[in-house]
Amino acid sequence: MFRPTALGGALTALATVAAGVFLAAAVNTSPAVAAGTGTGYLHTNGNQIVDSTGATVRLTGINWFGMETDNKTFHGLWSSNPWRGQLDTMARLGYNTLRVPYSNDALKSGATATGINDFVNPDLVGLSPLQILDKVIGYAGSKGMRIILDRHRPTAAGQSPLWYTPTVSEATWINDWKMLAQRYAGNPTVIGADLHNEPHAEGTNPAATGACWGCGDTTRDWRLAAERAGNAILGVQPNWLIFVEGVSCPSGGLSNVWDNDPSNDEDCGWWGGNLSKAGQFPVRLSVANRLVYSPHEYATSVYRQSWFDAPDYPANMPAIWDRYFGYLYKQNIAPIMMGEFGSTLADPKDKVWLERLMAYTGTGVTGMSFTYWSWNPNSGDTGGIALDDWTNVNTTKQAILQPYLIAPSGGGPTGGPTGGPTGGPTTPPPGACTASYRQVNAWPGGFQGEVTVKNTGSNAVNPWSVTWSWPSGVTLGSGWNATVTQSGTTVTAAAPGHAPSLPAGGSITVGFTANGTASAPGTVKLNGASC
Repeated sequence: MFRPTALGGALTALATVAAGVFLAAAVNTSPAVAAGTGTGYLHTNGNQIVDSTGATVRLTGINWFGMETDNKTFHGLWSSNPWRGQLDTMARLGYNTLRVPYSNDALKSGATATGINDFVNPDLVGLSPLQILDKVIGYAGSKGMRIILDRHRPTAAGQSPLWYTPTVSEATWINDWKMLAQRYAGNPTVIGADLHNEPHAEGTNPAATGACWGCGDTTRDWRLAAERAGNAILGVQPNWLIFVEGVSCPSGGLSNVWDNDPSNDEDCGWWGGNLSKAGQFPVRLSVANRLVYSPHEYATSVYRQSWFDAPDYPANMPAIWDRYFGYLYKQNIAPIMMGEFGSTLADPKDKVWLERLMAYTGTGVTGMSFTYWSWNPNSGDTGGIALDDWTNVNTTKQAILQPYLIAPSGGGPTGGPTGGPTGGPTTPPPGACTASYRQVNAWPGGFQGEVTVKNTGSNAVNPWSVTWSWPSGVTLGSGWNATVTQSGTTVTAAAPGHAPSLPAGGSITVGFTANGTASAPGTVKLNGASC
């Protein structure tokens, strides 16, 4: 979650937004960039995130919270929309990454997940919070999505300005991170650790007691703590990205603006949002090309910062973003992944804010990465992309984000923790399927066709995914009966949420329109096995 540096501010109720049709996910197929979230583990190159082949990746994700609360698992599992259906919608809309907030309480032995609709989600009955997380990771990976784990709170009771509390020590914080790094070692769906959510100021200057940046006090300097935790994680899992948020006030204390002493006043931003000192005091990790800075940024529905009422708003915002975090990207120092940003959009200023912020991140695959807050509609001062039924979508918000989303495509490495349940898709043996093609129609510059695949194996394939290749110059127009996307010359048709399983002897027909010379699909595969 999120809070401003200053205290106060009334919460604004979520405005009711009529449900609408889902919007088509954008797909980036430019040369020399990765489809969706790329291949293998990710690392950094200057201000870009790249995959194991060196292709550029842009994380365009969303937060699904709940594991940091008393429920100790994802919110919305109480709804009538199954958990897989919710992930299907996220991927369909174009969110290629899932940021998962958790508290250390959810990781404890004996932790119990609550708030689950057993009728809708019978496969989650009796599972621990970590076992549910395993299943979400497995299924998200099968859709080509990536996972960022976010230590959101030390306990379910609430956030903390420092990374430790009287009841949750720094050692516990680091040891739990090492456990998670080991649990998901070898599973590239999980790409990294957002070390601690929203370090922020506490106490009034000069008697600061909150998180500082570059002050040198090992009990308060968030930059030094991030190095200790990040290096401990990399010692277990050197392939992970380390996501480091900012602070609110670099001194770690709130300015006393009433003491008539300007020396005690400083430029403060959102909790976790101020990386103004990271250029002077960078986070130093033991493994090169693993650092991503992750600021938070909000609008008036969270708190009415002074800049929203400036005479030159919104023209003043790019300079503010430059100062707090954008300079790191613009000077090619490190990638930016905005871990949280959102609003109810109840105030017209907030709609302008979101439009300008998205434009600021840049278009295409080389823009700044982000994970929107949130999927959940029950975020009190922002609302969500999902509406209250956890099924339909706030189309106003989605329409603003849509041009910047790069959909997951092609699936990816799946599986649960090492030695644990995989939760991934079934892979049939080679030859355990047949494929046929029918051209339905053709016109100058395009055509319509159907690919039918039959599972000739003895077991169901769940979830199923069909791929085929097209000649260069043939591009996807639209698809149905599956989530159809294209990367380069490869087309992927992923199972819809309502029909994830292809039984033994069963068939599926994927329809499409395409641009270019009418061409029969080549090299048709069912979950990676050639037909």
